[in-house]
Amino acid sequence: MKNILPYLPDRPPKPRSNGLTMVMDKGLSVREAEDFMSVGSEYTDYVKLGFGTSLITPGFEQKIRIYKNAGCVPYFGGTLFEAFVIRDMFDQYVEFIDKHEINLVEISDGSYEIDHKKKLEYISILARRGTVISEVGSKKKDIIYSPDEWVEMMKSELNAGSVKVIAEARESGTIGIYNDDGSVNMPLIKEISEHVRLENVLWEAPLKSQQAWFIKHFGANVNLGNIAPNEIIPLESLRLGLRGDTFFQFLPENLKG
Repeated sequence: MKNILPYLPDRPPKPRSNGLTMVMDKGLSVREAEDFMSVGSEYTDYVKLGFGTSLITPGFEQKIRIYKNAGCVPYFGGTLFEAFVIRDMFDQYVEFIDKHEINLVEISDGSYEIDHKKKLEYISILARRGTVISEVGSKKKDIIYSPDEWVEMMKSELNAGSVKVIAEARESGTIGIYNDDGSVNMPLIKEISEHVRLENVLWEAPLKSQQAWFIKHFGANVNLGNIAPNEIIPLESLRLGLRGDTFFQFLPENLKG
């Protein structure tokens, strides 16, 4: 249907390596997952079973199949990885993801501080098993990294085997790459974008204002994550200039008035 309008930006078809959208499933029911995929599968690349919810959500194995059958890639939140690691159960974590045939793994240290060399080791090990994405930034407000430290960590994690690095924001969008009020930490974003290839960064952007900011600054095919399931169509509308916040973004100058 969108082809009836000119001047819409091109979106790469799935499977894609840029313009990714990661949706966070914080405990959807099986029926909700089916409903979500019925309208959102075309626009969703990754589905993160958030935090450690996969251990307590009824029917999560069925949801994994639903997401896979719809052409999306499910994976467990990085907090679950940390919950295993802090208990010295890394091998059991690998067994758990193998049991549920999860190819994509998130390595993070947002709740539990892992020595960065050890984190790189985990990335390297799991990259030999499948696909790894790693998250940079802490979930704790009292842990603040300089822009240079963000860049250094992102580069080293990509070199260790991550295919994408996630810029931490939590599901609230008020930490990491954002200020307390949810506004973008512009000096930090500028430093990252100038030294790390944009296609290698997945920006957590749970709020509409954040999504619109990234689309306006980096284009329709910026990688965005921590999107709520019921926000997948609104986000795709933002990407295409079919919503007020980005309405004029992709129009030629003669139509802007």
